[in-house]
Amino acid sequence: MFAAKRLGLMGEMPPEKITAHLLDRAGWRRRGRRSQDLVSAMTHIGFGTAAGSVFALLERGPQPLVPFLPAGLIFGAGVWWVSYHGWVPALGIMPPPARDRPGRPQSMLIAHLVFGVALGGILQQVTRVGRAPTSGRAKARPN
Repeated sequence: MFAAKRLGLMGEMPPEKITAHLLDRAGWRRRGRRSQDLVSAMTHIGFGTAAGSVFALLERGPQPLVPFLPAGLIFGAGVWWVSYHGWVPALGIMPPPARDRPGRPQSMLIAHLVFGVALGGILQQVTRVGRAPTSGRAKARPN
């Protein structure tokens, strides 16, 4: 996202636009750019954490239906779709991708795909670490 912003594709970053909208709707006075950036980062991390928790719940079990990395890719695309085609335009925060500024929707989709792949990779590693080895060790026998 930051690279796309430096290239002039983003304008105001979507998490910042969403946070500003929510603060305005809640009637909270904005106290300056720095505090708004902090709140924006915190809400974005919170949203990503909640989304990651949903992904982990969907993928739990002894053998996931779809391998973690492709599942993460699909999940990241789904989060982008539901957000930028769904609730973000429905709340009047941003236009849908077809009417947004050129380059921003594609940049945001790429960012969400990276998020999904990272999420899938992390879950794959955590799941692998959590499994006990099944071979190469003698089993203790009860007396």
